[in-house]
Amino acid sequence: MEPFGGGDAPQYDVVVVGAGVVGSMIARALSRYALRILLVDKASDVGEGTTKANTAIVHAGYDAKPGSLKARLNLAGNAMFDTLCAELEVDFDRCGTYVVALTDDDLRTLDDLYRRGRENGVPDMAIVPGEALRAAEPGVNASTVGALWARSGGIVDPFGLCIAAAENAVMNGTTVALDTEVTGFLREGDAPDGRIAGVITDRGVVRSRWVVIAAGLWADDLMHAAGLDGFTITPRKGEYFVLDKAAADAVRTVLFPCPTPVSKGILVTRTIHGNVMLGPNAVDVGAKDDLRTTADGLDEVLAGALGLVPSLNPRHVIRTFAGLRATGSTGDFVIEAPREAPGLVVLAGIESPGLTASPAIAEYVVDLLREEGLPLDPRADYDPRRPAPPRVAHLSPEEHAALIAQDPRYGHVVCRCETVTEGEIVAAMHRPIPARTYDALKRRTRLGSGRCQGGFDLPLVLGIMARELGVSPLELTKRGGASRLVQRGTKDVPSRGTKDVSNRGTTEVPA
Repeated sequence: MEPFGGGDAPQYDVVVVGAGVVGSMIARALSRYALRILLVDKASDVGEGTTKANTAIVHAGYDAKPGSLKARLNLAGNAMFDTLCAELEVDFDRCGTYVVALTDDDLRTLDDLYRRGRENGVPDMAIVPGEALRAAEPGVNASTVGALWARSGGIVDPFGLCIAAAENAVMNGTTVALDTEVTGFLREGDAPDGRIAGVITDRGVVRSRWVVIAAGLWADDLMHAAGLDGFTITPRKGEYFVLDKAAADAVRTVLFPCPTPVSKGILVTRTIHGNVMLGPNAVDVGAKDDLRTTADGLDEVLAGALGLVPSLNPRHVIRTFAGLRATGSTGDFVIEAPREAPGLVVLAGIESPGLTASPAIAEYVVDLLREEGLPLDPRADYDPRRPAPPRVAHLSPEEHAALIAQDPRYGHVVCRCETVTEGEIVAAMHRPIPARTYDALKRRTRLGSGRCQGGFDLPLVLGIMARELGVSPLELTKRGGASRLVQRGTKDVPSRGTKDVSNRGTTEVPA
């Protein structure tokens, strides 16, 4: 369906701006009803913002201020994860989390967190002595004097969750428009204070009855474009290390330090895929696209992680990255239908625990739209299930053989580190939300995520991508835009003697 056009009649009932995990969850929740829904994002794929660069923790809920929207939606969202991930076939492990105390002052912080968690309604918490933590986590600092254990905490695949939610929304009739930036809003009758009647994008105009802003770091910019002042977002950078699976024995669950006023601290966690992750630090930055890692920041992260698990070996590091949190000026989630901009629902300041809270945020938005008068008639054909594509690395030899019998491409291993096959890559390029970039394939299949970081698979993947997309490798990108993976060009090479080597620097790329 082509989402853009003219005319006065609404093309959609709801336009959701921002296809991160929160926006994708909102689109999925709305797709239960007889509505025309458009999910729009300026990036080349869903989950390209904060969703792709976070700690992947499902928080128990003891950290948020009692009575806040963060606390309420954290707890509600956490309780939804078992059913949610079963429906979407997304990897989730309710492994529990620890907050580690290294000093007597830290023990007092644990007491405060425990009381706060009880007030928030967090189940299954306990303060355990240091020897109990060391028995559960042998690698933890020997100076540990205690820990706060929260059984309901866990780990998840955050981009897998976002992709699955968005795919399920599409399966239930939602339209997705990527590479589409919202630049402004339509008003009824063109009056500056008229009801919001749609969005203006760099691809054209989309009319709708309601617009939902779920744009992460850019939510305040869109609020200002809609005439809503007084709220600002500060990008807060967090830097990370990813360790090879060879370091998997370093930690069994999730280890937090005692939190600071601006951060839950630099933690050590295993990931749902079997790696170990360290980070993040917390540094306010000026630019919303500043994803550079820094020597000072990474030194800070490593020092903090070694304070929790001294045996960590920096030689196991296979990747570093940075993410940005949308830290709002109110200190709490903002989710409202402002009277100054009728027809608009605003979500802003959705930082941690935004991932955990995302399914509950989606239900909150549905209830808000219902209260504002949007008719919500349940669809008889709604299906909450999203079957996941096969993962060869998770199959038994018999299951793998059966899959190869159906499609021999599942027998061609392209990424050796993560055992990703050509069949999985091709399938990802033809899903309800097709992967069109290398990073999109990486998030769906895990190719390029192992120790070699794509050093082996990249040329093979480019060939598959070019074939399936029907384009030249020169058109392929890492993450859309100008991030070309292959270029045609010449390089001057100095000749030796009289032999002509002037063409040796030419990169020949098959059309």
